[in-house]
Amino acid sequence: MNDFFQFEADFVDSLRCIPMQVRFKLDTCGIKLKLSHWNHFSQEERQAIVEMPCTTADEIQAYQQFLHQLVLEQTGTPADELPVESHPAWMDGINIPSVLEEKAQEFGVTVTPQEWAALTPLQRFALIKLSRPSHENLNFLPALQEFHLA
Repeated sequence: MNDFFQFEADFVDSLRCIPMQVRFKLDTCGIKLKLSHWNHFSQEERQAIVEMPCTTADEIQAYQQFLHQLVLEQTGTPADELPVESHPAWMDGINIPSVLEEKAQEFGVTVTPQEWAALTPLQRFALIKLSRPSHENLNFLPALQEFHLA
């Protein structure tokens, strides 16, 4: 899974920000990686974080251990852990989160159940993250457009 979204195009070449596919992996393994941590990493380390698989139980554990070690080595402090959801909303192709529906409505967009089901878990993850009130939301409409929802 080394897919970058078009809405991330302004920073993926340099990896100056944490791409969605890495954020997806972080939520999968339960690591809170701050941008300040990310900024301590070399380009090679960032690329390794992008490329390292995080799907199976063994891969998730290895990814988590790798990040814990890397954050500790580069910053001198351990990374915080996050609870891992047993049934995250982005893995549910049936139920559209209300926060996402409300955010889409702000742009005059209604995501249908068929459209939601057709998205990949990574696309659903991106939309959920971008629709949260605590997020900047600048890329929400570009993501809707990229996923052919608007």
